[in-house]
Amino acid sequence: MSTCTTNSMTNHHAHGLIDQIGETLHVWHERYRTRRELAQWTTRDLQDVGLSWSDVALEVDKPFWRA
Repeated sequence: MSTCTTNSMTNHHAHGLIDQIGETLHVWHERYRTRRELAQWTTRDLQDVGLSWSDVALEVDKPFWRA
């Protein structure tokens, strides 16, 4: 007869998965935040970094999960 304990039932991979989910959520939030910020730039700001309004439109229109 075997005994089942709480420790033997622990999934040791859960912490890694939780870390990966947390990192993914962080990346998605950063994309969302930076795209919203980019949408607020002036024409002068865009010229300084060599971007056009069409470049901005393409980037800002992407969903947060798309790189």
